[in-house]
Amino acid sequence: MSYFRPSVDAMAGYVPGEQPKPGTPIIKLNTNENPYLPSPNAIAVLKNLDPEWLRRYPDPYANDFRQATSEALNIPKDWIMVGNGSDDMLNVVVRACAEPGRKVVYPMPTYVLYRTLTEIQDADRLEIPYGENNQLPLNELIAAQGAVTFIASPNSPSGHVVAMSDLRQLATNLNGVLVIDEAYVDFAEETALPLIEQFQNVIILRTLSKGYSLAGLRLGFAIAQPHLIRGLFKVRDSYSVDAIATLVGAAAMRDQNYKNECAEKVKRSREKLAIELRQLGFKVWDSQTNFLLTQPPGNAAKIYEALKQQNILVRYFNQPNLDDKLRISVGTDEQNRILINTLSQIL
Repeated sequence: MSYFRPSVDAMAGYVPGEQPKPGTPIIKLNTNENPYLPSPNAIAVLKNLDPEWLRRYPDPYANDFRQATSEALNIPKDWIMVGNGSDDMLNVVVRACAEPGRKVVYPMPTYVLYRTLTEIQDADRLEIPYGENNQLPLNELIAAQGAVTFIASPNSPSGHVVAMSDLRQLATNLNGVLVIDEAYVDFAEETALPLIEQFQNVIILRTLSKGYSLAGLRLGFAIAQPHLIRGLFKVRDSYSVDAIATLVGAAAMRDQNYKNECAEKVKRSREKLAIELRQLGFKVWDSQTNFLLTQPPGNAAKIYEALKQQNILVRYFNQPNLDDKLRISVGTDEQNRILINTLSQIL
């Protein structure tokens, strides 16, 4: 007899990208971290932290961070909920809205944690393939009428942005909640944030892991109208965000200029890297993220292993429609140069 629920026994579980210890001499281009350090203002808060913040329980609502985010994005504070990374927010949404008999729906390929969280909750799941050239299967998504519909925009691993007109049609025609996962929005040209005021069933998720260079802090947030935020608060952990994350994250959020400068550097490097990869014979999809989905001129798995032998990590997905591709995070120009030189030798 198993100790676990049948659905837990049956599921595969989410497999994160490889994480070598800090200081390991590896060029790490596999988990889409920002190659630049966090805001100096955020680092200063961490260095000068009052130990009293560690003795006491944190503010359960992370109000300092909510206020900073409210000011940065020009949205009311009570429209914001903070969590232990946007993955925590995804978990809260699924726990609050999904169960056996209630569907979670999303287009594929996309962030596979949606599948994992749905399986944990033992909810019904419907995965609908993207059309040619990443065309959103709009009619199928509407017909499915999920209790939760996830759309990552920009999407991973493709890097494309879903058209605002498609998102608006979904929000208009869905009875359940539409969750727009904007983890990579800081590298994109458009945000779905205006939909929040127009639709009471839309939740937008953001993270500080990508644009703000704070993946190790684990801080993310949801934006929605207050009636949705109040419902989500019912199922979250009592103290899901620690005091350090709240203080450091608030400082980072108040330094939008630094974040934007780093994002622009990443975007410039992204375009240069795409050109150089195409010159090596790679097919490279257009991207509005801090990574590139590529199809190498050779066996993707073997190239992945060859790069790893040279202390360069990229992401290989051993799954249908992706097993001939590599996802490559955009590094610094120096890291990208080493990657290109190494690939030239391998090929």
